[in-house]
Amino acid sequence: MAKIALKVDVDTLRGTKEGVPNLARTLKRFDLKASFLFSLGPDHTGWALKRVFRPGFLKKVSRTSVVEHYGIKTLLYGVFLPGPDIGKKAAAEMREIDQAGHETGIHTWDHVAWQDAVRDQDATWTKAMMQKSWDRFVQIFGHSPVTYGAAGWQMNTAAFEQLDQWGIQYSSDGRAEPNLMPYRLALPSGKAKHVQYPTTLPTFDELIGIDGADEFGAVKKLLEITQSNPNDQVFTLHAELEGQKLLPAFEQLLAGWLNQGHELVTMGELHKSWEATKQLDKIAVLPLTWGEIPNRSGELIIQHN
Repeated sequence: MAKIALKVDVDTLRGTKEGVPNLARTLKRFDLKASFLFSLGPDHTGWALKRVFRPGFLKKVSRTSVVEHYGIKTLLYGVFLPGPDIGKKAAAEMREIDQAGHETGIHTWDHVAWQDAVRDQDATWTKAMMQKSWDRFVQIFGHSPVTYGAAGWQMNTAAFEQLDQWGIQYSSDGRAEPNLMPYRLALPSGKAKHVQYPTTLPTFDELIGIDGADEFGAVKKLLEITQSNPNDQVFTLHAELEGQKLLPAFEQLLAGWLNQGHELVTMGELHKSWEATKQLDKIAVLPLTWGEIPNRSGELIIQHN
């Protein structure tokens, strides 16, 4: 069967200090490794409340119980409480993941600031934000990151060019249908050097509440997709969700995928498998494309058809 890469987005201080260790214990029980992408600067989760005016945002909040998953304190960061510096307060938890043999990479510096603004920001703002995350990552881990995954699946051309300047070989910054087809982006500076492996499977928060499904209904839907699909996949999970309240459902999903015969891998292992078959010589070069996906508010980067 196919490979399914496990990509863990870590957005908040609570997710880093509580969700990440929970996921590490679960993965160890299954003898699995994942790719953990960290938010390295301030936790300004409360700023996201301004998204209340976006179409579909309130519907998503009502389906996924944001307060229950993130906690009142986290939702006040940047509004009524100062945003704590995640990289300073949770460096130990981050290093433990690295030392346990999981793959570690950059998610962002300031998750909400990036997700809400980067699409329309210039190169100066973009590269300054990314450099902060790079410097903090090296300070914490003592080595360079090997991969990247954009907060909220939001980027701009300057951000993609920065990945190449850093020497990142593979990244996961967008979304695609459940049939992984890695690609390179066509940028103003030319064909991107790094390979994009977009998230291909729906996330838990995009499935919960649809047709009355709870988290175990979401597991059933994901297993239905992968049972009948022989292609490689990328699955994005969140330390704040699957690492906390949704952990039992995530454990059921891991067991289901293993029972189906899939190989659960890191992003790096997925990249090496495509390199080994020399298929990366033939992948498409596609334009940067934006669009909507079911049950997620706002536009994000999608793979061009």
